[in-house]
Amino acid sequence: MHGIIDLILGTDPKQRLRIKRSLMAANVFVACIGLQVYACLVGLMNRDEAQALSTLIVANIAFWYALLRSGLNLRCNDPALTLPQIMAALTIIVGAYATTGAAHGAVMMLLTLVLVFGIFNLKPQAARLASGYTVVLMGLAIAYKVNTDPGLYPLRLEFVHFALVVAIVPTISTLAAQLSSMRARLQTQKNELAHALTRIQILATRDELTGLVNRRHMIEVINQHQKRLQRSGHHRFCLALLDIDHFKRINDAHGHAAGDALLKDLSLLMRHHLRNSDCLARLGGDEFGLILFDCTREQAQSLIQQLVNHISQHPFFWEGKIYHVGASAGVTRIDAD
Repeated sequence: MHGIIDLILGTDPKQRLRIKRSLMAANVFVACIGLQVYACLVGLMNRDEAQALSTLIVANIAFWYALLRSGLNLRCNDPALTLPQIMAALTIIVGAYATTGAAHGAVMMLLTLVLVFGIFNLKPQAARLASGYTVVLMGLAIAYKVNTDPGLYPLRLEFVHFALVVAIVPTISTLAAQLSSMRARLQTQKNELAHALTRIQILATRDELTGLVNRRHMIEVINQHQKRLQRSGHHRFCLALLDIDHFKRINDAHGHAAGDALLKDLSLLMRHHLRNSDCLARLGGDEFGLILFDCTREQAQSLIQQLVNHISQHPFFWEGKIYHVGASAGVTRIDAD
């Protein structure tokens, strides 16, 4: 059963939703076909006209389904094709209004129902376009039928129908515009909240100066991997602490701006020479912590010694001069206890 549903609707969640909405809107057309069948049975509608209109309705449903199911809609600015589908539906319903004879009054409610389908998706300009199109097209259809078939479309009755269209359709359009504006504001607020949450998460886990993870996050990572080690018994990782030698002299001699520049420079250097799987954190001041995964203590000592050598050989430029600094480090293996 799931395979059949996937075949009909596809597997992409967004496309499935668009196809579902389109098929749900097709219920309006099914109701329109049912009305025509009834009108034919009781002699209110010409069979040939009903057959032609029903064929057009089925072709319209098949066309939009094929367009959505093929994925061609993804090339459009609005992949849901809301406005084109609504315009096509309105055209068909106005056609049904003009051909259902004495039963044509029942078709009017379908006009508003079609517009309601787009009330949450149409932008204000599109909603006004659909509203204006409906009023004009309905006015033309009423004027034509009043002149060609006044017996079934008397002027006094059609004037009431047109007045209802003029009153109700623009109201729905206005409501759609208001909902669209409200949705846009909510989306903006959602984006702002998401940005603020991301910023808060960064501030909570990252060192602002170097961009490295901070002490709190490093301790969380250690605790998580220690629990894995307790469960599995073979999850190996080591911890290293490293600080810059005589860092205070840099600050005293050249100012804190030089010290900050040095810390950022060395942070980039260490990240470049560490593995992607390792975790480098700034613990505070000139102190750094490193979590080295899937390595023995000897391997970790070798890696840290190479890192210390890279730091000592790295030239630090400040105010047109070159400086070198050293670093000291210690390594230990993390055990289950």
